[in-house]
Formats: sequence, C-alpha cells, structure tokens
Amino acid sequence: MIRVLVADDEALMRAGIRLILENAEDIEVVAEAGDGREAAAACRAQHIDVALLDIQMPTRDGIAAAEDIARLSPRTCVVMLTAFGEEASVTRALRAGASGFLLKDTGPTELIRAVQLAAKGEPVLAPRITRQLLERHVRSGRDTEAALRRIEELTPAERDVLRLLGTGLSNAEIADQLYLSAGTVKAHISRILTRTGCANRVQAAVLAHDAGLLTDR
Repeated sequence: MIRVLVADDEALMRAGIRLILENAEDIEVVAEAGDGREAAAACRAQHIDVALLDIQMPTRDGIAAAEDIARLSPRTCVVMLTAFGEEASVTRALRAGASGFLLKDTGPTELIRAVQLAAKGEPVLAPRITRQLLERHVRSGRDTEAALRRIEELTPAERDVLRLLGTGLSNAEIADQLYLSAGTVKAHISRILTRTGCANRVQAAVLAHDAGLLTDR
C-alpha cells in the first residue's frame, strides 16, 4: 500500500482528496495536516510514502514543510498542490526538495496516477505549466558555469539520461529513447542524483536546463 499524507488548511479540500485517493486499491491516506508544521511532524512520526502539501498554509507553509520533510524524512516523496499561476512558488518548492507539483484542479484519475508515480520515484509535474516553469527559470538568469561544474563527473551515458530527464520523460520513455532497460535508467538516475547533489529528479531536470543540455542537440 502507498501511504499518503494530505496537508491543506481547508478541511473540505483534505476530505475531497482523501475520498478520491481511497478509491484506489493501492493507496491509503494515513494522515492529514492543517499546516506545514503538522505535516512535517506526521512524516517524522510514521512511515509516509507520499506527502501532498498545499503551498499556502498557515503557521508553516508547504515550502517550509518540504524542507523539513526532506531533512527529517528523506524517504517521503513530497508533491506540492498549487493553483495555476504560482510559478515562483513552485520553483521555490522544487528547490526545497519537492518531487513535483500538481494543480488543484487535477482530475481524480490524474491525481491517483500522480501519487502512484511519485511513490515509484517518477516525475509528477503538471503538464500545463511544466514547460513554462522551466523556460521561465532558464530566462531568469541561470548559472551555467556552476551547473556545468556539477555535471563534470557524469559519464556520457549519464548526461544523455539527464538530458532526457530534463524534458520530463519517465524512466520507461528514457529507456525507449536510449535503447536501455528501465533498471539501467533507474541506476543511472540514482548515480546522477548522487554525483550532482540533487535531492530528486525534478532538481536534476532544472540542472539539465541550467547546464544547457537541452540545447546541445
């Protein structure tokens, strides 16, 4: 079972998300929180596979909670819930260690699938704003030299994987593109994260953009 935490300051929103997720046979909502402090405490106190965090919460917001969870419960994948147009907040959340983000108007089927993907370490990025977010990040003043230094130790094969990861492809899609097994791609990504110091594949995708890998071909 995928153990999920839902954190939102609106009880009705939490109840709606719980109702959707518990329709899936492999998902169980084991905790709820009304603010970021409660969310971090819950992840520390029990095993949580995926934490769904609203960005805007009182006491301690979702971004601060993501930082706390990354430090206190690194096994937990954090997915932010955001309203359309909050790109600046989303960027901060990804930098804080979140594994991805979903729009609050995501449909039930997509929400369930996103949680299942997050539990497997796959990217969870709302397609409507992912490209806009990353392009805006690149235009905002990327530090290419610093990014290139971070990828110096990567092998050519790992750079190819990182480049495709930066386009938002899943492990299976990267495997198809490079004629590799899914297990090999997963191993490459694990080494990429370790060697570059990225907390998750979303940060690695941003790094790929910063390093200019997506413009190499």
